[in-house]
Amino acid sequence: MHRVVGVRFKKAGKIYYFSPGDLTINVDDYVIVETARGIEFGKAVIGIKEVGENDVVLPLKNVLRLATDKDKLIVQENREEAQKAFEVCQSKIESHELDMKLVDVEYTFDRNKILFYFTADGRIDFRELVKDLASIFRTRIELRQIGVRDEAKMLGGIGPCGRMLCCSTFLGDFEPVSIKMAKDQNLSLNPTKISGLCGRLMCCLKYENDLYESAKKELPDLHDELKTSYGRGKVVGLNMLERLIQVEVFESSRVIEFTLDELIEEGAITSEATK
Repeated sequence: MHRVVGVRFKKAGKIYYFSPGDLTINVDDYVIVETARGIEFGKAVIGIKEVGENDVVLPLKNVLRLATDKDKLIVQENREEAQKAFEVCQSKIESHELDMKLVDVEYTFDRNKILFYFTADGRIDFRELVKDLASIFRTRIELRQIGVRDEAKMLGGIGPCGRMLCCSTFLGDFEPVSIKMAKDQNLSLNPTKISGLCGRLMCCLKYENDLYESAKKELPDLHDELKTSYGRGKVVGLNMLERLIQVEVFESSRVIEFTLDELIEEGAITSEATK
């Protein structure tokens, strides 16, 4: 077991584990930590706890100390300098006529490196751009190409639901989303209705997917034939969330709605998965 504390460096960013050492660290404390990128400023979002070896990447980096008010001022200054660096880089991109979109600029806490995040349709030869930036900022330069989902996470915005984007407010990691999830939930397969601002399938399709998968195992398929107390019929409608089945009875052509429990009691289907 390893004693760890969970730290985030960005809002809704990924949580990384660090060794707290002998420090007393509480949730919402700001800390200075050692990372692969150098010294960084982060926020403790998971208090000190013990986890197994399979849940951490060894060797664990250390929390160097609790952040001070001076550290917070440095972070604010870095953000202001990053905004200036954004404008400079944007100007250089235009002068080099590069087909890339600058998304964000970030200084490491110790200003040992500047990271420029950008999107582009293909590979970009930015060697001359890096030389220009290095001569201006006199520090290590890293240009990092990101995807459209990462761009939406960084920039934020309002989704089709009218709320702030999940990825920019609370989702730490992106999870795979497939068109099958939309089909299982009987959603319109119109791309404009099931896509987010990034142009990819909406992350929220994943939220209820487990519930729908469970319901599919319990409920019959559309057009399955069942023997009910009203006679034989076929399934013409399903309400996955409420476990309701609409059956069109052959003899009367009536459509009757049954609960899953009613059909199980009548022996029309079993309590096991019908597939």
